Amino acid sequence: MPESALDGVKVLDLTHHVAGPYCTKLLADFGADVVKIERPLTGDPARRMAPFYHDEPDLEKSLLFAYLNTSKQSVTLNLKSEDGRGILLQLAHEADILVENFSPRVMPSLGLSYQQLEKANPELVAVSISNFGQSGPYRDFLATDLIEYALGGLSYIFGSNDRAPLKHALRQAQFKAGTNAASAALIGLYARNGGGEGQHIDVSIQECMASCLRDTTSLYTYTGAIRRRQPAFSGDIPRSPTKTRDGYIVPVSFGDEDWEASAELLQAPELLQPQFATPELRRQNASELDEVTRAAFERQDSSDLFRSAHERRGFIYGVVHSPQDLVESPQYQARSYFVDIEHPAMGAVKSPGAPFAMSGTPWSARSPAPTLGQHNREILCDRLGYPAAQLPRMRASGVI
Repeated sequence: MPESALDGVKVLDLTHHVAGPYCTKLLADFGADVVKIERPLTGDPARRMAPFYHDEPDLEKSLLFAYLNTSKQSVTLNLKSEDGRGILLQLAHEADILVENFSPRVMPSLGLSYQQLEKANPELVAVSISNFGQSGPYRDFLATDLIEYALGGLSYIFGSNDRAPLKHALRQAQFKAGTNAASAALIGLYARNGGGEGQHIDVSIQECMASCLRDTTSLYTYTGAIRRRQPAFSGDIPRSPTKTRDGYIVPVSFGDEDWEASAELLQAPELLQPQFATPELRRQNASELDEVTRAAFERQDSSDLFRSAHERRGFIYGVVHSPQDLVESPQYQARSYFVDIEHPAMGAVKSPGAPFAMSGTPWSARSPAPTLGQHNREILCDRLGYPAAQLPRMRASGVI
């Protein structure tokens, strides 16, 4: 058995920002040989994205870039130059997978359409990640994570019904698309290795978001019903973070079937008053119930309530963790989830570890995110055979 699950798989990485780099990070950390192509001098724009190590803006100190690009090699290449495109096609000729997340018009405009890549390597599995896919009326529209959530349908069902829709924090649409793209790349590679040929895989971030709706979409298509956000006062407690004495907790198990048990768990006999005795009465007195329930939660400590809910009642409760809580969580520590990765510019940086555990071919961040152009000589000279003396001329002419 090889040491790594993707040992021997060669990946050409033309990605930037988040979705594409996360796709190739997944492949790299499970053993694929990933060569990341970056713009000369400036590199991946994610290198300039906060937060920065010690709040010092620097191409080598973006914590986001450091996380997204472990186990990769960096080569600077100007794809607008003829020589740069020639080098890229040489690398594509020997690659198994190519991943890019430019706008759909960019690769053809560079003379690097899938048809041209296919000529260089008919067995290449090429993955394109874009906001709305390679076709359709929105194909060339710009978007952010907020837009993807809105147009993907997820924002409509998040939040309270008496307020504006919400979205998850940070860049979850991008990470979801990166995960889907990595899965698609390996499915395409499996098909090719089974006797097929290379192919072009089209990943739409909007469709990745829409796929998360699942039963919400089918509820509409089969019955015409539209799922709405939770009303402010429903005759039950919110299924969202609820304030406690020292933080917030999410109390999913709490309702008609376990009303008395929930009242006991919260040490709140006032929930057993006659006006709350039945579901109908609770709906009629929803505003008063909400006030009583929230007061009961605010008397509790999050961690104590969490353990009591699970250990005594088998209820589904969850504490809202801060970053410090995450790192110090006994569950994460028991599984050695967070790892320290030694970076040349930042020293030891604590990062999330394996996305899943494999007993035979485990995950490993084999190297930190590369410095810009760190592997130019190794890839261009050792792999492609360019004379070392040619690199200064290529650098001076803007090719690398």
